[in-house]
Amino acid sequence: MDKKKIEKVIGVTFKDEDLLERAFTHRSYLNEHQNIKKSSNERLEFLGDAVLQFLSSEFLFTNYPNSAEGNLTNFRAALVCTPSLAEESRKLGYGEYLFLSKGEEASGGREREYILANTFEAVLGAIYLESGVEACRKFLTKKLFYKVKGIVESNQYKDFKSSFQELAQSKYNQTPIYKVLQDWGPDHDKKFKIGVYINDKQLGVGEGTSKQRAEQASAKNALENL
Repeated sequence: MDKKKIEKVIGVTFKDEDLLERAFTHRSYLNEHQNIKKSSNERLEFLGDAVLQFLSSEFLFTNYPNSAEGNLTNFRAALVCTPSLAEESRKLGYGEYLFLSKGEEASGGREREYILANTFEAVLGAIYLESGVEACRKFLTKKLFYKVKGIVESNQYKDFKSSFQELAQSKYNQTPIYKVLQDWGPDHDKKFKIGVYINDKQLGVGEGTSKQRAEQASAKNALENL
């Protein structure tokens, strides 16, 4: 792992190198290397998610004083959803630094949305432990919050399932059907892949850490395809 390169990308210097390394360690790597007595990034992801929810809520509350609570919630959901965080992880090059099992890597793990999104949160958790909440706020302002204006102006914050249902009913006179294509992982860390269909034709597919998130991702993909 090129510590200096990562630090330059995220703008934070880590005294605790193990902490930074842990943020990029997927559990599949440890399952394959059981002789390595380290932790995966799952606990950091949990912490980073909480930091992200707080700071994104604070940012939206401060910068959109005339927006109702419901709209603020939708703005935040669009900002911190799996595809959005994965997009930023790709820009930051996080996939390059991941510690993955050979199987996970062979199956495209370095580009898998939920892994990249989880890594974004894990790195944020590591930044919080290393440098505190102000460093997290600075990082997010530069690397994520810039997207909010575009999300609001282009109505990306609208519920994708509702938007796609409106389009499907007007264009096809049909209600979309969502089908679970695949699920994997332990009960406490399930992942889902869901397809959305009209007249048995798949129009979109998406992944998420819950069925609801996967359905939203598949509806977003369907809207993009149409």
